[in-house]
Amino acid sequence: MIDNSLSVQELSEQSSAETQSPTVELKYGEREIETGKLITFPNPRVGRRYDIHVTLPEFTCKCPFSGYPDFATIYITYVPDKSVVELKAIKLYINSYRDRYISHEESINQILDDFVAACDPLEAYVKGDFSPRGNVHTVIEVRHQKPV
Repeated sequence: MIDNSLSVQELSEQSSAETQSPTVELKYGEREIETGKLITFPNPRVGRRYDIHVTLPEFTCKCPFSGYPDFATIYITYVPDKSVVELKAIKLYINSYRDRYISHEESINQILDDFVAACDPLEAYVKGDFSPRGNVHTVIEVRHQKPV
């Protein structure tokens, strides 16, 4: 019910205040994802060659052309040198792609670049197996080998 004793200016201000969206505070998980960085710790077995396999089945990003969501399973296999990437950090880092407009090819190459920059592995392999969209199934595979 409108109070007839209010002026047009006061009505306008009241209406504006009622329709303004409140400031939305990020949830703790959103804050962690927003600052998601690849964190490492010392390799407990430097000098021993061993493979670490990580599967991330809930990767999402957005098509830079249509804005439609893309879904993929990311497979990371690497042979650590002096550092190992912490698993929770990988999860948060991968989740940071969910609102990015980025192609399949660029996302997988960027993941490899960031991974190599973080832990400087002897070898690394990243595979993005994207869910079919429009009858097209894309698999991107990239590799890195540390120079001897």
